[in-house]
Amino acid sequence: MFLFSLIMFSAVLFGAGYYVWQVPRQAAQQALQVRLRDLRTNTRTTRAKAQGSDLVRTEKRGNFAFLGDFVEWVGVLRRLEDYIRQANLKYRAADVFALCLALGIGSFLFFGLLGMSNLALRTVFAAGLGLAPVAYIARVRTARLKKFEDNLPDAIDLFTRTMRAGHNIHSGLETIATETVDPVKMEFKKLMEELALGSQIEPALHNLGKRVPLIDLKFFITALILQRQTGANMVSVLENLALLVRERLNMAAKMQAHTAQQRFSAGLLCALPLVVGIGFWFLKPEYMRLLYTDPTGSKFLTYAICSEITGIFVIRKFANIKF
Repeated sequence: MFLFSLIMFSAVLFGAGYYVWQVPRQAAQQALQVRLRDLRTNTRTTRAKAQGSDLVRTEKRGNFAFLGDFVEWVGVLRRLEDYIRQANLKYRAADVFALCLALGIGSFLFFGLLGMSNLALRTVFAAGLGLAPVAYIARVRTARLKKFEDNLPDAIDLFTRTMRAGHNIHSGLETIATETVDPVKMEFKKLMEELALGSQIEPALHNLGKRVPLIDLKFFITALILQRQTGANMVSVLENLALLVRERLNMAAKMQAHTAQQRFSAGLLCALPLVVGIGFWFLKPEYMRLLYTDPTGSKFLTYAICSEITGIFVIRKFANIKF
């Protein structure tokens, strides 16, 4: 009865939120269509009206687009879409959100069928499994940005050599888009496609900075914009920037090497409770069964899991040194 009431309440709440969010958007879209229709009517020739392109760029909606309409007002899907785009994945934010929601609810009900009576413990496990797709996207994004950062100094050197040869900024960017390796090559190809479609160079560079949120790339973009606006010679500045990026990457690599033993010890301490728990599960399963069937054991297990997660985040905060 409780589960049925929860499902009914969630469905009613979802329907109300969807109605409140979707109706104003539909009204605004209809008003925009009326204005576009009037604009096409006022064109000079019928041929121009027939061949005129739509002024609004639309995107094909996915299977779970209604979830996107429901939660888009909090900005969750927008940030998730940015993460997916930065990771160069082909997923849709609404589909990923639906998968996370399905994993969370499914695991919550599954642990309940296994006999786990503690709601807090079931919620912790369900939240962990539900966030697994987001963790995968974040991991792919981090690896891709790291590879981009490693190849950025070579791209800057290639650009400066092109500028020294007497070419303009457009030729230098095209050289990066053809002579470098992915992911630098891919992102600068997108930049050149925007320029080929008629975009101005400054908005295209800003879009590149949004797709690849690296501070070194933002310095490079700022130098190009200043050179375009002031006409100054930025070759020496870009050479120093490439040298600075290389020195910072070398320092980060040395720091990783010097702290390898400490990071291994931290990882061992974080993994030790999980390893001991798995060992007891195979050796003495009745001991582990008390942790999720007995109310007192469930409280201790919940506290242990929360403490473990907090400890992992604290250790990662200390170990993650920014340069």
